[in-house]
Amino acid sequence: MKRIALFLMTNLAVIVVLSITLRLLGVDRYITSQGLNIQALLVFSVVVGFTGSFISLLMSKPMAKWSTGARVIDPNAPADHREAWLVDTVHQLADRAGIGRPEVAIYEGEPNAFATGAFKNDSLVAVSTGLLHSMTEEEVMAVLGHEVAHIANGDMVTLTLIQGVVNTFVVFFARVVGYFIDRVVLKNEKGGGLGYFATVIVCEIVFGILASIIVAWFSRQREFRADAGAAHLLGSREPMIRALARLGGVPAGELPKTFEASGITGGGAIAALFATHPPIPVRIQALQQAGGGRG
Repeated sequence: MKRIALFLMTNLAVIVVLSITLRLLGVDRYITSQGLNIQALLVFSVVVGFTGSFISLLMSKPMAKWSTGARVIDPNAPADHREAWLVDTVHQLADRAGIGRPEVAIYEGEPNAFATGAFKNDSLVAVSTGLLHSMTEEEVMAVLGHEVAHIANGDMVTLTLIQGVVNTFVVFFARVVGYFIDRVVLKNEKGGGLGYFATVIVCEIVFGILASIIVAWFSRQREFRADAGAAHLLGSREPMIRALARLGGVPAGELPKTFEASGITGGGAIAALFATHPPIPVRIQALQQAGGGRG
């Protein structure tokens, strides 16, 4: 979740910097004396929207290392047996998935793991010390399979494309509304007045929040696919079910009735819209119902 939040924040920061830079360079000439040039605004929005998301993607691996303090393991000189096993396991899973062998890293923290990188053959899989200490080797392998499946599925690239599309709409409609408020409501005939800029900023924040619901929905779907991918790579869904149960502290058998009824806990329906990961009990239920693998 930290990795996705970092991606979104980096993306937003890049959009703001790009918008200001293009404004200072005079590239944003979509407000003319004849009115709003929709075609020019659309081109401007696409450039800002997709550039922001792609820069975020290219920065994702170094930013993830920096933000978590992850230490990359030298595959030719692991510090101990645990590190050697970790590298070997990730490489075996990557070979099964048909992707390049990722960098493998360890970072200090509570039980968790992540995979990131702009390219399938140049990625990073990192696990926390808490996860390594709290899980069996089979459970850790399932988590690693989940992360390798993310890479094999091209999830970061797809997330980037979706983010680029929603960025484009945010930039475009924020300026359309800003122009309308400036010209129609505030009666500013010159265009690009203070009301315009204030409205654009407010709209980018509001529309950006609404757009994040779309990104979060996709993120939840890819977690289900990565869980299924781990079951496929390991040949059984049971290790992934047990790993999820360990992470969530819930039984791997029948789901509690409260989870069956709501599907979301700890925040209600509003929080569920912005959640990047489905509730662990729901993920367990999806694996159990899928019947994938030999488990």
